Amino acid sequence: MKKALVTGGSGGIGAAICRRLAADGYHVFIHANHGLQTAQQLSEEISQQGGSAQALSFDVTDSAAVIKALLPLIEDQPIQILVNNAGIHDDAVMPGMRPDQWHRVIDVSLNGFFNVTQPLLMPMIHSRWGRIINVSSISGITGNRGQVNYSAAKGALNAATKSLSQEVASRGITVNAVAPGIIETAMSKETFPAEQIARMVPMKRAGTPQEVADLIGFLASEQAAYISGQIISINGGMI
Repeated sequence: MKKALVTGGSGGIGAAICRRLAADGYHVFIHANHGLQTAQQLSEEISQQGGSAQALSFDVTDSAAVIKALLPLIEDQPIQILVNNAGIHDDAVMPGMRPDQWHRVIDVSLNGFFNVTQPLLMPMIHSRWGRIINVSSISGITGNRGQVNYSAAKGALNAATKSLSQEVASRGITVNAVAPGIIETAMSKETFPAEQIARMVPMKRAGTPQEVADLIGFLASEQAAYISGQIISINGGMI
């Protein structure tokens, strides 16, 4: 059974990804930082439905903590599917943005990607099979007012996706990014009223976490073996 790790796996989109990968037959490590109890509940739910899952907690911005948590997991078998889903918003227009708002968003989305991915690469390379899927955002492609920090982090993640894909392609490893638009989560319901979504999205609705998870499930599969270095938008036709 292949092992999968989903960072930020206790959130709305992350939980859907974990359920999809478990349904596809992978042992899923559900990562959380502050939401460990939620991750444990999700792990129990997946196990009750016949899947295989385990919750774990670490701060993706703390490289030493990441290595301490991950190395025991790959002693006997590599993690071959990695979904870098952890990320945060801390929105403000740049003239009023505090330095800590800038650094924290960059730290989680971008430095977190490095801290988690780098120690998993050599074992994955030695296995000559892997799937790395980075959860980006439409903001990293088009930009968005009030999200200079978030757009910068996700735009850099898109560029890192393309570069890493070239480094590991000959070892049977694909690296792609998925860039959601407006997705139905607790946060988006507060931010985007239905009438605003109807104006912004040609399909006149928000996407669902399951739709994002289905795309990621495909990219993690054998059927996606020739897709790499791509930034794939899922946004109802917004761009």
